[in-house]
Amino acid sequence: MKLKVTLVAASLAIAWSAGAQTQQQQPQQQQQQQQQSAQQSEKQNIQQQHQAAMEKCRGMQDNSKKICEAEANGQKKVAEAQAKVTERDTPKNQLELGEAKAEAQYEVAKAKCGDQVGDAKDACEKQAKAARDGAVAQAKLDSQKQGSAASGGSAEQQGAKQQ
Repeated sequence: MKLKVTLVAASLAIAWSAGAQTQQQQPQQQQQQQQQSAQQSEKQNIQQQHQAAMEKCRGMQDNSKKICEAEANGQKKVAEAQAKVTERDTPKNQLELGEAKAEAQYEVAKAKCGDQVGDAKDACEKQAKAARDGAVAQAKLDSQKQGSAASGGSAEQQGAKQQ
């Protein structure tokens, strides 16, 4: 008789613990599914905005069309990088966001240089490239600062540790 009672109690304990574990897993799975759904929705929204922007560009001609397309493509790349940062804010993703912004600005500036000719066009393109290079360098610096702050030290302290 005692053996039966012990077996029943053990069976109930196992069933109860399995049920509790399942209940803990369900909210986690639901949260993951909601995050994935939100990410898919964000990607679709970015794509729709890009298509709408490109549609506006179709009616344009010559260099204004190139500028418009550069702006639309830049906005898409920046939005995708921003979505990555929103999903997971890491120094690498922050760097990619900074680089995407710099590249988008560069492409638009380069397209605007298309209206110029000769030395003025060359100077314009060099200025656009210099601005991009400066923005990329700043993004790298900011990313390193964020990475060293997350690991608990300044960039100078990190350099001292590596030596």
